[in-house]
Amino acid sequence: QVKLVESGGGSVQAGGSLRLSCTASGYTWGVWNSPCVGWFRQAPGKEREGVASIDSYGTVNYAESVKGRFTITLDKTNNELSLQMTSLKPEDTAMYSCAADCRYCSDALCVSPGNWGQGTQVTVSS
Repeated sequence: QVKLVESGGGSVQAGGSLRLSCTASGYTWGVWNSPCVGWFRQAPGKEREGVASIDSYGTVNYAESVKGRFTITLDKTNNELSLQMTSLKPEDTAMYSCAADCRYCSDALCVSPGNWGQGTQVTVSS
């Protein structure tokens, strides 16, 4: 059984940076070699949205709202999916979750994840 665990969330002021990390336990090879992996976020009262995705060819996609500010990286050797976030804005405040073993990537969306992390909270103050 695969378990994904996120870390790196916290509280920062607008303009600051955070780096989120997602590591896997269990059958990690299958997790990181799936068709698509990615990051989601959900703010209070809002629907969950895909933030960034990376497919098995290494193609990355980002939501328009984070393009140029966020960078998704998959390091299979070190068993880590990361999300580097810079120039953070108050509207980036949300619970961020990693997802893996998705059927495919559709732009920034990791479709039908087979595995989810529990989430890590990011709060950006103005």
